[in-house]
This record gives sequence, structure tokens and C-alpha cells, in this order.
Amino acid sequence: MLTFILCTCQLLSWMSTHVELSNGIKMPVLGLGTWLSKPEEVEDAVRNAIDVGYRLIDTAACYGNEAEIGKVLKEYFEEGKLKREDIFITTKLWCTHLHPNEIEAELRESLKKLQLDYVDLYLVHMPTAFSSDMSAQDHSVKVEDTWKGVEEAYKKGLARSIGVSNFSADQIHRIQKIASVPIHNNQVELHLYFPQFELQEVCNQYKISLTAYAPLGSPGRVNFNLVNWEKSPNPLENDVVLKLAQKYHKTPAQILLRHLIQRKIAVIPKSVNASRIKENFEVFDFSLTVEEINELNSVPRGKRLFKQEFLIGHPEDPMKDER
Repeated sequence: MLTFILCTCQLLSWMSTHVELSNGIKMPVLGLGTWLSKPEEVEDAVRNAIDVGYRLIDTAACYGNEAEIGKVLKEYFEEGKLKREDIFITTKLWCTHLHPNEIEAELRESLKKLQLDYVDLYLVHMPTAFSSDMSAQDHSVKVEDTWKGVEEAYKKGLARSIGVSNFSADQIHRIQKIASVPIHNNQVELHLYFPQFELQEVCNQYKISLTAYAPLGSPGRVNFNLVNWEKSPNPLENDVVLKLAQKYHKTPAQILLRHLIQRKIAVIPKSVNASRIKENFEVFDFSLTVEEINELNSVPRGKRLFKQEFLIGHPEDPMKDER
């Protein structure tokens, strides 16, 4: 089992608010996640986030809230509260449009809803292709095929950087072998109990940045009724986390986010609650010591929360080796 042990130089050099992608684009290390944010809630959440200081908003075609986010962005641009170059927008290509011939049109549809000329990061949401109504798996499209279509959209200037989400180490290796444009970012489930050390090593090998979704252990996941959730330990209640929260006069959530940021991992905690949005952003006024980072890195691992059972049987199932 691989555990990250940080040296002092690694820790002290990572006080940045941004991570630099391999193509030179700078991505904020903390953003607002919007999965499960209802259209009527997400507008206020994005407003609150921008007002607090967030400069990364993460969405996806399948979230159904791109149009609402676009409405807020247009409002802030027109009122002079925000410049386009000062906000980083990530969206994602859904499983139903992974054929390379469909990708540009899908990205343009997302851009239309977001009222943008380009996104800052475009991710392939899943490596597994499905029929247009999600009723059947499509085994004819490989990750290499999809990546070629994403590259073309990037070359046309529709995205400033491109990447993947929920991809395995093997799939990353396969894409990098054929890529004319390398993967810039991989967004995956990553938190205290599922630290993804091995995957981070692979991403580091290719200079691929990591983004953690569910960085707090996804306390809202019980509201997602498509999956039978197993009871899992809550990182927010971990003894080490609680001890550090008391020491630094911070909340457990702030300790968990700071830990991942000091591992050089971007985080996108989801919230529609104004006070929590503000709380999650207040992680740049303190740092954990090397010993504390290593103590958190050594916490016994738990199970993956998002098992994506609907991918079972697909040749591109990124979790098949875990099942």
C-alpha cells in the first residue's frame, strides 16, 4: 500500500491558490461543485461563491444547471463585477455523446447554455459510452476514440484545457500513448478515506493535475436516490481531523480541504448553503505541518463511495478491477 510522505520542501512550496496545468493554464485550487444543485438553487450558490472569492465553478452537461450558471456569469460580466478571464469554468461531456463525431456539437451546446465562447476545462465525464437514452451500453467506442474528438474541440479553441473524469490509471496510460494533446486534468472521487495515492503517482508521471470531487466524503450523497448507498465512515468525524480542527480553530471540513490542497490536489466541495460556501473558502490562512499531513495520509483507507454500478459489464468500466 502506497502512502504519501511529504518532505518539508514539498509542504512549504505549496501555499498557492492555483495549480498550473501542463499547458501553462492556471486553475484555481478551490472551486464550487454543483452536482445535485437544483437549477433554482444553483444561481444563488454561484453568486455567493463569486462574491466570497471563488474563481472556479464546476458543472457538467448532465447536471442540468449549465443554463442557470450561464445566466449568473452573464449578469456579473455585464455589471462589471467579473471579467471572463478571471473565472475558470469546467464542464463535462456525458456518456451519451462519446463518439468523436458528436463531441464538438455537445461542447457547443454547453457553451450556448453557459453563454460563453470557451470553457477553461472540458472533461470526459466517464470513459464508458452509452446509447442516447442511457438504456444500453455502447461497447463500440474506446477511450482513445473519444479523446481524439476532445482534442479537435481543444484545437478549435472551444476549451483552454481538456481532461478526463473517473478514468483509471490504465485508461490514462492508453490515452497518453496516442494523444497529440495530453490530458491536463483528471477529476476523481478523492477524500481522506479514498486518497488515490497510486493514481496520483500515475498522474504526476504525466504532469496531469488531479481534482477531487467529494473531498469531504460527500455528506449529501444520501440524497442521490439512484444508488443503494452502503453506510460509510464520515471523514468529518475522524479523530485526527477533529484534533486538528481544535488546534487550528477551524472546522473539520476546512481541515479536510486544506489537507488535499497541500497534497497539490484541487478540490470542488459542493454546497448551496451560503455559510458553508464561505466556510469552505477560508482555507488559505493556515497550513498543516509535514507531520500532520503525514498523519492524515496514514489514516486507514475506506471504500469507494461512488461505485457506479451502471458501468458493470462495460469493457471501459474504470472500476472493473475493484469489483
